[in-house]
Amino acid sequence: MSLVCSISNEVPEHPCISPKSGAIFERRLIEKYIVENECDPINGQPLTAEELIDVKTPPIVRPKPPSATSIPATLKTMQDEWDALMLHSFTQRQQLQTARQELSHALYQHDAACRVIARLNKEVAAAREALATLKPQTGMSAIQAAPQPSIASEAGGVAAQPIEQAGMSAEVIQKLQDKATVLTQERKKKGRTVPEELVSQEKLRGFLTLASHPGLHSASVPGILALDINHSDQSKILTGGNDKNATVFNKDTEQIVAVLKGHTKKVTKVIFHPEEDTVITGSPDCNIRVWHVPTSQTQLLLRCHDGPVTGLSLHPTGDYVLSTSSDKHWAFSDIRSGRLLTKVADTAEYGLTSAQFHPDGLIFGTGTEDSQVKIWDLKEQSNVANFAGHTGPITAISFSENGYYLATAADDACVKLWDLRKLKNFKTIQLDDGYEVKDLCFDQSGTYLSIAGTDIRVYLCKQWQELKVFNDHTALATGVRFGKHAQYIASTSMDRTLKLYGIE
Repeated sequence: MSLVCSISNEVPEHPCISPKSGAIFERRLIEKYIVENECDPINGQPLTAEELIDVKTPPIVRPKPPSATSIPATLKTMQDEWDALMLHSFTQRQQLQTARQELSHALYQHDAACRVIARLNKEVAAAREALATLKPQTGMSAIQAAPQPSIASEAGGVAAQPIEQAGMSAEVIQKLQDKATVLTQERKKKGRTVPEELVSQEKLRGFLTLASHPGLHSASVPGILALDINHSDQSKILTGGNDKNATVFNKDTEQIVAVLKGHTKKVTKVIFHPEEDTVITGSPDCNIRVWHVPTSQTQLLLRCHDGPVTGLSLHPTGDYVLSTSSDKHWAFSDIRSGRLLTKVADTAEYGLTSAQFHPDGLIFGTGTEDSQVKIWDLKEQSNVANFAGHTGPITAISFSENGYYLATAADDACVKLWDLRKLKNFKTIQLDDGYEVKDLCFDQSGTYLSIAGTDIRVYLCKQWQELKVFNDHTALATGVRFGKHAQYIASTSMDRTLKLYGIE
């Protein structure tokens, strides 16, 4: 007979109710269970025999107990044995279910532990390899030049970058899609209106050289190769130099905020995080470094490429960085965890020279050594469009904030404008023969385009009219950026200076 009377067809002789579960039991069976387990068999709550509630039934006249030698007595003994067997079977089923759950949990923990151990072993091996490659230095000057916290930070950065690709998970793709949706809606709300604070054409034509700072990088290895501006704090400017260092400079106080030392070759690409005191740099030493500006220390060392890093672009989420290299690959990495999410080879197997995210972050452009400009779908990791027309390696690319225009330059003394909706070249700005273009930049409203190279030039978009030319640099200009609302313009050059232009 089953322990729970509600699932049995037999009517119990002495039924009772458990106040803990509300189930009806045969009293002698439930009392046996309580003696052994002291709990309700349904939900496991503590239960005593005194708490059981009798179910009142009409009195039944029973015969006197038979003697032990009678057949009915034998049947009763067999019934008692059967009841005990059923109780034991019920208990076994409960214990089996509990054991299955515990075993499943233990197996999951074991599998997770094995994965963690394997990852830690790889990280330890990478850290040891990084420490082994560090050149030993002696003397007090060497200790000052390479303090131990920097080495520890570098080792930690190497360990945070696994060799294998983590892959573009559904969570990452959804994050990219959500951000793109928000940015697209914001762009539609702005429409075609120009911000009231934006500098007018007339004022921009009147821009003068306000300051020139030659002391940001070493004079023994002259040349500033890269430039970026902090969008959240417009006073901070980031430069990368031939002297293997990156420098954070405050234009308002005219003081150097931080000197970022760690690359073993020149710093050719720099990015200032728009919302944090974080800097990302790239170099021909094949490394990408993520820096913490207040401490001037490397937070992460990303080794995504086997060749020089030629392009860097931060995703609009602020969590991922796109990089290109002469090793013919582009890579997409998480700057929070240091994971390499994906690495894709160029279909034409040519070295890549530059990289730039579209303002929405779902597509990006790369320049190649064979004069091609390629558009890639980030989610699908596929090449979706190619722009041909330049001659020579692509030197710079820049997307307009309006999301429709792409400006590109190569070693052919011209800047080409492409319409991303029609996938065609609609304008070519022909420059002087021998003119070199090293950098391109649209302002945040998409109203102006600036060119850095033989000199600094500013154009009015849509009409593509030349508004201003700055000839103050004594060597090739390598970088140009607009301040907020184009209130000022910053440029860098191989003449080792950072120059600022604006209204006096």
